[in-house]
Amino acid sequence: MASRRGLEGELAVVAGFADPTASLEQYPTPADVAAHVVHLADLRGDVADRTVVDLGAGTGMFALGAALRGAARVVGVELDAGALAVARENERRVGARTEVHWVCADATRPPLARGRLSAERPITVIMNPPFGAQTGNEHADRAFLETVADLADVSYSVHNAGSREFVESFAADAGGEVTDAFAATLTLDRTFDHQTSESADVDAEVYRIEWDRDSDNGGAD
Repeated sequence: MASRRGLEGELAVVAGFADPTASLEQYPTPADVAAHVVHLADLRGDVADRTVVDLGAGTGMFALGAALRGAARVVGVELDAGALAVARENERRVGARTEVHWVCADATRPPLARGRLSAERPITVIMNPPFGAQTGNEHADRAFLETVADLADVSYSVHNAGSREFVESFAADAGGEVTDAFAATLTLDRTFDHQTSESADVDAEVYRIEWDRDSDNGGAD
């Protein structure tokens, strides 16, 4: 298995948003954070030979990290067609051996059926959903978790600092259990006109959740 630092170097070439939208909280996931999360998922057996889905894939950082680490199938779901165009360029740039299936759709209502995706292998979701920091977009990450609860066997998600009570409560109510949690710092370059600093550190938290599938009947097509 390649090192976390090696994966970070491979992901460092991934380009960010050409024309980011503030209301969608579009910012690139830093390569160091993506490498940390994907490397941990790989160590836990949640990447290799699995189907990995990146909900709100943006320009592809998590999806490409999973592709570089030998996922059997990778699906990146993103609403912004422009971001997906950059993601496809990034796929060519990193040269991953696993092809990524890019889907232009709302990540909270993706055209994905668990029954089909899980027919041969478990599903891991790795995502960095909107934190809900913009007015009118509060609790945006809840809708993403609701999708994950219907889709995944295990998930990794990045949330705003101070989200532990919410994430653990949501997971418990939806048939999941938080097994790992750790802090992360997102160092983000200035993206929007209202930002005054050239870069800023954002405190975040990453959660691994195992979802109970004992009651599944294989899912609908």
